[in-house]
Amino acid sequence: MDTPGLILASASPRRLDLLRQIGIEPAAVDPAEIDETPGKGELPAPHAERLAVEKARAVAARHTGLFILGADTVVACGRRILPKAEDARTARRCLELLSGRRHHVLGGVCLITPEGRAASRLVDTTVTFKRLSAAEIDAYLDSGEWHGKAGGYAIQGRAAVFVRQVNGSYSNIVGLPLYETAALLLGRGYGG
Repeated sequence: MDTPGLILASASPRRLDLLRQIGIEPAAVDPAEIDETPGKGELPAPHAERLAVEKARAVAARHTGLFILGADTVVACGRRILPKAEDARTARRCLELLSGRRHHVLGGVCLITPEGRAASRLVDTTVTFKRLSAAEIDAYLDSGEWHGKAGGYAIQGRAAVFVRQVNGSYSNIVGLPLYETAALLLGRGYGG
């Protein structure tokens, strides 16, 4: 008997690439397009997990009888949720805040089975940046690589030279914690 297909509830090309890296090819990609605004007083970890669940549920409503995978990545400095950088000013503020500090990358993952059962995981990776000079920040901003990235950086690109230490899942920082995602899929009967 064939395993039902998998729908990736994400617009992130990095998540699709990460799934392909471990041999998983979704049947389709269907971004959830939900409101990602944090709730009043919502902390980073619950925010990441809530968004993953909401994305999966929104897409599951459009695709019955399939596996639905939702995910969200939140960069947090203390209790503060850093935005996705949509302009250079926001990216600069994020990089200045992260400079010389440790921060957390929180990855929420939610899988909804063809029967409608949901299971979610939260993965916390700690990242430590070196102290960044103004010239390093300017050069990174000039690259444009920060655009649309949580916390204003992409570790898989030029920002890799900013990282002194990573404690936890590297793929989580890129956009999808692969170990936990694979375990969730396998544990719920996805054989894709």
